[in-house]
Parts: sequence; structure tokens; C-alpha cells
Amino acid sequence: MASAAKNASEGQANTARRDELLRYQKEAQERWQQDKLFEVDAPAEGETWDAGKFFGNFPYPYMNGMLHLGHAFSLSKLEFATAFHRLCGKKVLFPQGFHCTGMPIKACADKLEREIQLYCDPDKPGSPPVFPDEEPGAAAAEAEVQAVAEQTPKDPGAGFKGKKSKAAAKQGTAKRQWEILRDSGIPESEISEFRKSSHWLRYFPPLAMRDMTAMGCGIDWRRTFITTDVNQYYDSFVQWQFRTLKKQGRVYRDKRYAVYSPLDKQPCADHDRASGEGANPQEYVLIKLKALELKGKLANLQGQGPLYFLAATLRPETMYGQTNCWVLPEGQYGAYRGLNNEIYVMTHRSALNLSYQDQMPVTGQPECLLSLVGQDLIGTPLNAPRSPYDRVYVLPLLTIKTNKGTGVVTSVISDSPDDYIALQELKSKPKLREKFHVEDAWVDYDVISVIDIPGIGKTAAKTICDEMKIKTQGDKKLEEAKKTLYLKGFYDGVMVIGPHTGKKVADVKNVIKQELLDEGVAMLYSEPDKQVISRSGDECVVALTDQWYLTYGEDHWKHLTEQCLQQMNTYSDEARHQFEHCLGWLNQWACSRSFGLGTRVPWDTQYLVESLSDSTIYMAYYTVAHFLQEGNLYGEGDGKIKAEDVTDEAWDHIFLEGPEPQHSKIPAQTLKAMRQEFNFWYPFDLRASGKDLINNHLSFALYNHTAIWEGKPDKWPKSMRCNGHLLLNGEKMSKSTGNFKTLAQAVQEYTADAMRLALADAGDGMEDANFVHDTADKGILRLTKELLWYDEVLAAELRPGEASSFADRVFDNEMNLAIHGSHAAYYNMMFKEALKTGYYDLQNARDAYRAACGPHGMHTHLVHRYIKVQTLLLAPICPHTCEHVWRSKLHEKGSVLTAGWPQAPQPNTALQGAAMYMQERIEALRRDIDKHGKAKVKKGQQAPPAAKVVHADLFVSDRFTGWRERVLINLSQLYSQQIRGFPADVSQQMVARASP
Repeated sequence: MASAAKNASEGQANTARRDELLRYQKEAQERWQQDKLFEVDAPAEGETWDAGKFFGNFPYPYMNGMLHLGHAFSLSKLEFATAFHRLCGKKVLFPQGFHCTGMPIKACADKLEREIQLYCDPDKPGSPPVFPDEEPGAAAAEAEVQAVAEQTPKDPGAGFKGKKSKAAAKQGTAKRQWEILRDSGIPESEISEFRKSSHWLRYFPPLAMRDMTAMGCGIDWRRTFITTDVNQYYDSFVQWQFRTLKKQGRVYRDKRYAVYSPLDKQPCADHDRASGEGANPQEYVLIKLKALELKGKLANLQGQGPLYFLAATLRPETMYGQTNCWVLPEGQYGAYRGLNNEIYVMTHRSALNLSYQDQMPVTGQPECLLSLVGQDLIGTPLNAPRSPYDRVYVLPLLTIKTNKGTGVVTSVISDSPDDYIALQELKSKPKLREKFHVEDAWVDYDVISVIDIPGIGKTAAKTICDEMKIKTQGDKKLEEAKKTLYLKGFYDGVMVIGPHTGKKVADVKNVIKQELLDEGVAMLYSEPDKQVISRSGDECVVALTDQWYLTYGEDHWKHLTEQCLQQMNTYSDEARHQFEHCLGWLNQWACSRSFGLGTRVPWDTQYLVESLSDSTIYMAYYTVAHFLQEGNLYGEGDGKIKAEDVTDEAWDHIFLEGPEPQHSKIPAQTLKAMRQEFNFWYPFDLRASGKDLINNHLSFALYNHTAIWEGKPDKWPKSMRCNGHLLLNGEKMSKSTGNFKTLAQAVQEYTADAMRLALADAGDGMEDANFVHDTADKGILRLTKELLWYDEVLAAELRPGEASSFADRVFDNEMNLAIHGSHAAYYNMMFKEALKTGYYDLQNARDAYRAACGPHGMHTHLVHRYIKVQTLLLAPICPHTCEHVWRSKLHEKGSVLTAGWPQAPQPNTALQGAAMYMQERIEALRRDIDKHGKAKVKKGQQAPPAAKVVHADLFVSDRFTGWRERVLINLSQLYSQQIRGFPADVSQQMVARASP
């Protein structure tokens, strides 16, 4: 009993400091809520606000789970910035909504439904599922695969085995949906409710509001909302946005290539993907190499139609140099029914892609006539379009990757180092030919010159392989050689064969491609440029889809968006370059979907607006959301304004300075107030986000702002601040490994302020940052120890009178340095630097001052100034603790969050330099004293007692003498007041003056 009581007492002691901060946190948040500190409106008509405004926002998080530390890291950038500008006296708007559009919620709900159907006892409604004993996730993966298999066309020859293993591998050790929800803290008795998509919308957004509030975020919750047509007001806003874009001709219907989920039967955009974010369709040209004879296993296809090997290439201009065709000997291939009774040899993966591109009889169902392996194909004679050779042969290549292209590769040994080396090896190694049953005549082909590259010649592959001493297919230098030739060949190469002889490759590449297509000896083919797995669990393809597109990339619109980027602050060159790169390649975007949650395309209601397209200008909606939804997250209830009354004319009036709508049921005074609210807050001053959104969401936001507010650059975004991902204790956050923390867990474990302190300390650049447990844990100790010191010095009798000593003046100057340095760091969103300058460095200066004062003690005015300055500089990062100090220890009126940035004269750099010099002298003197007290002794002898230093003399000169004096005199004569500096040749002039 005594031991248990002791342990309980120790546990309470271990959490006492944390609990103290949690108490201050609760008190501060209750006071802020009572005072409605974060509810802010535009000035009324006729009023002005000279201090300015700051409108910042953060991408609304997706509501398929709890917020975690990764969310908190990006969110903290906005929170620190808004807190700083609020402290400086500006009107600050920080609203927050929640994203529910798209596939993720629907996919999770459907996945849970399948798990319940498979593993729950139907005779015991509400009972938890009983999963098999296999490795967590494996059985669920197999079941998921089977569900996908029932809706995905199978290869009759190869079966579903390959697809199954890929999906299972993708699932890996990931948890089942039931387990994910259970481990989020949801009681098992409630989990079955999540089979309904609507339940997710009701469950997670209120928890996100709770956790953001607990973090201390200064959010105006009157303006919150969720997306989708559940919220009729936001639904109306998105419909207005898209009708406006359509009127401008920026939305159109067409058949285009898009990454597509066969299971969901619709395009799969970035936010709909479990993996493969950023992947786009990669276009190839398929060269149709016609089989001249059907030998071996291929003889089974005799009389069923012409058979073509489909070779995927990115270099159609080189087809004049074909000498053979490659396959992977152990690769899995099939002969598939094509259009016009043709037969295509390719992999099943590529056949499935091709079937979704109007190149096979039945969409999504490639018909496999015969299953094959690569060895079955070796030796087949082919007719290669454009090649001078009447026939070429299929040969083995061991480096082919069947997850790219069709698994069939045409060989151009003049310009491909891979092809050249592979053919040379077959020629020079009889045993290699024997192994794969290759006859000598099949490799007896010479180089055909296709392109002349200046400095390399007409047989570029041979030349570069000889120069780089590449002899085998396994040589790592092959990749470098291939990249070099591809770039030089395209930009500098000149054709030396065919009707385009003498023309640059860059000028005729597309011409030659079109000629091949027109002659019917080639076809276009696309596939994802990397593997994409949808949130429903299937591997995506590229499909030719008939749907609605936004015309991103159109010349005029692109030019406007580049102008927007040019005038926008990105806070780093790296971020700007990523934006520029994205705007360089971004093209038409499929903006409609058939499945999921969201807003219906207003003129074609069979489709939904996809999740990356309904989230581009919602920052404008924040400015008026409180008028419409009156603080209701879902836009429900009997509000003063009905959703159906917010017509396009009303939106135009509010956002686009359109005329007042006639016969509107919205009072004219309300419309005027909404318009005034928008015009005061817009444009937004900051959008804080992770860098991974540059290539979609953030760039889409730029495009849509320049379209909706075309000709009004004063409404375009002013800045976007992008950060890297967050590591946890140096490792990637992962639920499966347990290295993971929700926002709620972090606030409870560390307190909001200690967590925020560690988030500020984690890093500011676009590289990945690191949240360190020890930093947050020690933050609790540091904050509470500082509070104890405040109590001590505020109760002590400190030195009165004039603060005129050298130590006084230095400390006062250090506070001025901290005030100006922290202001610059906060303004530039360098929060780790702000923490260093305004917290760590300032506390170090305080410690040095305390030591320097010695028995005379610290000055009362400077100590009081230090506590006040420290509290204000730290307030944006640790607001709860600072609020407690401000009100309870300093007894100041109002909130520290709106107290105003501390005023200070410009720092005295000379005094700072003198202080640094004195500190160096003191440290040097201590070293000398320590050295003096240690006498040198010979080996084996006993050291005498250390001599005690009781006195030291310091000599100070009142001026520089000798060479130092001459140098300073010469420099003063060379200094120019006009340029406020020295001439460019100051070194040379100084040397000349020193010469005799």
C-alpha cells in the first residue's frame, strides 16, 4: 500500500508542471471565448482601420479521420503569423472550414461495409468483426482483391494472380478500416455507423474544431463550414463559380486521357488516391510491327487475323533505324483482340490500359486469345515500319520492365545505348544466343544512321559507349549515356535519312509521329507515369474519358496566372521554382466525377465537381459565410437568408461588383454588408500549406483567382508559404509503426504551448522538419521554471535608481535587439529564428546580465521590462502561458494577444560589439586564471598545490596606436559618404598607401 501511494505521488509530481500549464491553457481559452477575441468583422461603413488587416488561411483538412501532428505543423505556420499580426494591431481574420468532397470518405465507408459483410456475424447485429489470424492487413487485402476481381476484367490466360498480388502488396501491413477507426478512439459499438458516408460528415468536423481550439488557434468559428451539397450555401457558391467559369469558356466537354479507376469507373485525381499522387498520363507511340510468320505457339493464331507486336516508344523519329525487337524471355505476355480483327502482342497491364482508350472492341475488357511468355516470341520475323530491312527478329532483352510500356521494345542501335550494347552482347556471346535459341542470322544487322548529333556523329550510341567504356548491359553508366543522347539528339540532332533529311529533330519529331499514325502503322497509347492505387484499392489505368475539363494551360489564362505568381510572395526561391515548374506543365484538368460526395455540375447533374476543383476560391466564401450560415457548420436551421435566395446575381454583386440583384429576398443592407466584408478582407494575405499541394491545389487556386477576378490583380493572392513534411523524432510518421500522434494526443501529452514551441523549433524551410519529443518535454520544464523565476524577482527588492551601469546598458540593448530581430523573423515567417531571437537568446542575455550584476543586483526597471518584452515576443508561439503572465503576474489590462508589439529604439551596434568583446575578454581571463593555477610537472613527480589567483590587472588603452592607427586613418579617408561605403578597389588602394 505504501509503495502504491508512493508511486501515485511520484506520478502526480511528474505531471504537476504539465498540469499547471494545462490549467493556464483552459483559463486562457475560456477567457478568449468569453471575450470573442477571434471574432472580427470589417469596419462598418464610414469607419477606417489605419493599422491594416491580415487575412490568412490554411487548406481545409479532409474529414476522414482525426487531425494529427502533420496537420498541426502546417497549421502552426498560419497560427503564428496571424497571432503576430494581431499582436501588431491589425484586424486579423483566421477562418477554418472542412473538406468532405470526393472519394476518400465514400471509399472508407464502402471498405468498412465490405469488412462488416465479410467478417461480422449476421446473427449478432452490432458485434465487432472477427478477422482471420493472418498478418494484420493480409486477409483484408485478399478480400479486397476478390471484391475488385469481381468487377475487373480478367486475363483468361494468366488469371487474376498478378493483380491479386499487387493489391495485397499495396495493402501490406496496413490496418483494416475497422481497426483504423477503433484505434482513433471510436468505441466499437459505434463503428458500424461509419458505413454511411453522412456519418463521417457529422462525426469528424466537430472533433477537428475541438482540437484546433485546444491548440490555441485564433479561429473565427462563426465562418466555419463543410463542403458538399449537404451544405446548401457552399453548394450554391461552387455552382456559381463553375457557371462563371463556363461563361468565360474555361470549362468544356471533351474526350481526353485521364488517370482512371476501373473499380470506381471514374477518373482518379490526386485526392482520390491511396498512392501515386502527382502521377499523370504518359503518352507513347505504339509501333505496329507485323508478324511475317507465326511459328511455335503463335501458330495457334493462324487465320484469326493479322498479328502485331506493339512496341511503345517516345522516339518515333528514330524508327528508320530499327534492327530488331526486344521482349523479356520470362515476361508474361498475351495476344489480344484489337480493332479491325487485328491481334496485339503485349502485357496484360498494357492491354487493360489500351482497352480504356477506344483501341479494343470492348472498353475495359481486353480479350486474351492466347497467353504467352517472352521465350515463345523469340525468333518471330517482323516487318518494322520505316526500317530499310525487310524483316527483323524478336530477340531477348533481360532489362525490360513490364510495369512500363507494353513489354515490347523496338531496337534502334544507332541512337539507343541500351539497344546497341544488348545487340553487341548477343553477337559476341554464342552461349547467350544458345541459351535463348537465337540463330546467328537474327543478330546479323548493322547500324543504320538516323540522326547526326554535332560533336558525336551519326552513330551516336556506338560513339558514346566507346567513349564511356560501356561494355555490358549492367553498366550503370548506360542511364547517363541514354539521357545525354536523348537531350542532344532532340535539341541539336539533324535527320540524315528519309524525307526529312537535313531537318532538326525538334522540328520534325511530331511530324513523323503524325505520319506514322496517318499511315496506320502506329497508334497512341497512354498509361500513368507511375503506379497509382485508388482509395478503393485498385490499380489505376489511363482512360479516354468523356467529361468536363478546365482549360488550365490555355495561353491567355496561363499568362494571367504567371503574372499572379510573379507578384506573389512565396517566401523562398525553391517554392517559386516549383510553382513555375507546375505552371509549365499543367494542362487541361478533368473537373467532373461520377462517384463520391460533392456539388453537382450545375448544367450536367449526372456529374459531381471533383475535390480539387471545388476548393480553389473558397477563401472568398469565408468572408461572408457567417452572414449565410450564422455559425452553423452545416448551414442548417432557420437562418435569415435562405440558400435558394443566394442567386448568381447575388454572388456577382458580392464578389464581382455586379449590379444589385432585382427582386432579391436578401435585404439590400445585408448584401451591401457582405460586399463590404469581402472587399475589406480580400485578397487574402497568406495561405500556409504543405509543399505537396503546389502541383495541384495551390496552383489551381492561382488559376481560378485570375479567372474569376480577371482584370483585378488587387484580388489575387498576396502570398503562399509552403513547408515540408513533419518527421516525428527523426522518422516518418506512420500509424502502422506506432510513430504517430494525433493533435489531441500531443496537446494532452505536452500542453498546447510546449507542443507549439516544439513545432516552431522544428524548422521553417521546405525540407522536412522534425518534431522532437525532448524539445516539447523540456519546453514544459523551461516554461514553468521561468514562471517561478518571475515570481521570485517580482517579489524581491531589486536595485532602484538610474540604470546606467555597463551591464544595465548592455542588457537594455539586448532587449532592443530581440524586439527588432524577432519582428523581422515573425514578419518573414521564420518562426524558428523568432523563437531563437525572442526566447532562447533573450533568456541567455538575461542570465548573462544576472551574472554581470553580481552583488549589486539587477535593476528593477530592466527586470520588469524584460518580463514584459519576453511575454510579448513569445505570445504568438506560447499564448496561454503568456496570457497568464500578462494578466496574473504583470496585472496588465486586456489580452496579451492584442497588447501591441513592444516599442524599442534601434539597437546600438557599438554597444553590442563592446559587450561581445568584454565577454570574450572575461572568458579569456578565466582561461588564463585556470592555466595559471595548474603548474607543469615532470612525469613521476607530484603536482604542487594549485596557486590561487587573488588579483588581476587589466590595462585598457584609450586609442589605437601603430599600424592599427594608420590602417584606420587610411580607411576613414577612403570611405565615401555618397555611396555609404568603400570603393570597389579599396584593397588595392590600401596596399598602395602602405607601400614606401
